[in-house]
Amino acid sequence: MATSLTAANPVHAQGSDILKIGLIGCGGRGSGAAVNAMRAEDNLRLTAMAEAFPDRLEHSKNILSRQLGDKFQVDDDHSFVGFEAYKELLATDIDVVLLCTPPHFRPAMFKEAIAQNKHVFCEKPVATDAAGVRSVMDSVRAAKEKDLNVVSGLCWRYDYGVREIMKKIQDGVIGEIRSIQENYLTGTLWHRGRKPEWSEMEYQMRNWLYFTWLGGDHIVEQHIHSLDKAMWLMGDEPPVRATGLGGRQERTDEKWGHVFDHFSVCYEWANGVKTHAYTRQMAGCSNNVEDFVVGTKGTARVLRNSYSINGEEQWRYKGPKPSMYDVEHKELYAAIRSGNTINNGDYMCNSTMLAIMGREVCYTGKTLTWEQMMNSKQDMTPAAYEWSDIAVPEVARPGKTPFV
Repeated sequence: MATSLTAANPVHAQGSDILKIGLIGCGGRGSGAAVNAMRAEDNLRLTAMAEAFPDRLEHSKNILSRQLGDKFQVDDDHSFVGFEAYKELLATDIDVVLLCTPPHFRPAMFKEAIAQNKHVFCEKPVATDAAGVRSVMDSVRAAKEKDLNVVSGLCWRYDYGVREIMKKIQDGVIGEIRSIQENYLTGTLWHRGRKPEWSEMEYQMRNWLYFTWLGGDHIVEQHIHSLDKAMWLMGDEPPVRATGLGGRQERTDEKWGHVFDHFSVCYEWANGVKTHAYTRQMAGCSNNVEDFVVGTKGTARVLRNSYSINGEEQWRYKGPKPSMYDVEHKELYAAIRSGNTINNGDYMCNSTMLAIMGREVCYTGKTLTWEQMMNSKQDMTPAAYEWSDIAVPEVARPGKTPFV
C-alpha cells in the first residue's frame, strides 16, 4: 500500500498510513466537504487550510476544530490567506486537496494541484467559461498521466439509488430513451450584504453567486446537478446544439448582481433525443427538483429511484442510502489506498460545458452548437486579482449580447 501511495504522490511519507488533507475555500461547502472527507476513514488528518478572507478562515477553523477533534491538525503555519494562498497550501506535504472555492478559481487551482502531485476532490462546476473548461481538460489529462485520483463534487453520481436507477435505464428497462426533462426549480439563496470598507472586488467575491465570472450563474452553479444526470443518461456524449430563453424578472435590484433568475433550455442530441431543462430561483413559487425520463416502453424518475411500464409502478430502489456526500470521499480514499485510480475529470468537464452552453444560449438568444462552445473564446478572468474596484458586468440582453 505504501508503495502505491508514494508512486502516485511522492510527498506521501513512506510507510505511513496517515493521509494529510488540505482545504482550499473555507465557506459553508468547503467546511462541509472537510467534515465529509474526515468521515471516510480513521487515518485522515486535516493539516492545512487556505481562504481569501481571514475572517472566514478563522470561522471555519473554529467550527472544524470542534467537529473533527484529533483529526483537526491545522496550525497557524498551515493557515493561508489571500489570492495566492492556494499555492502556499499546495506546496505543503498534503496528499489530497479539497477544492471548494467559488468556481472561477477552479481551473488555476486544479492545474497547480496536479502539478504538485496531489489527489483532488473538485467541487462542481469546474469553471465558469469555455477557457476555464479547456484548462481543466488539460489538467485532467495530466492527472491521468500521473495516475492521480480526481473525484468530482457532482454528488448524484455517488448516490446508491441514483446509480441503480441509472443502470436500469441504460440497460433498457424502459426501452430506448426518447426525451428527458430536468427540473431545478427552487427559492432564492443567501446574500452577504455590503460593507462600506469593502472594495468592489471583495463585495463581488463575498456575494459570488450573483456574478457570472465567479459563479457561472445558477444554471451553471446549481442546475449543473440536473444537467449532469442528463449527460449521464446520454452516455456522457454531448448534445449537438441547444436553444433557450431566460431572464431576470424578480431579482432586479442591483444587490443581485447581473445574473438571471430563470432559464429554460432545450438540448438536442444527434439521435433525436431532447432534454428540456428548467431552472428558477424565485421566492414564493412552486418548487420541484426531479429528472423525468420517457422511454419507448415506460418512464422513470431518477431522484425518486423508480420506473414504471405502461403506467404501472414496477420498481423502486429500497437499498441502503448513505449520504452521497460521504460516499464520494469514501471512494476517493479507498481508491488511493488500493491503487485503483478514480478520475471523474471527463464528465465533470463535459457537464460543466453543458451548463455553460445553456447559459450562453439564453444570454445571447442564439442557437449554439457544441462545437461552437468548445471553441468559444470567452474568458472572464479579471485583469488583476487585487482588492480594488472592478467593473460591474451588465445584465445580458438576449438578441443583443454577442456570443464570444
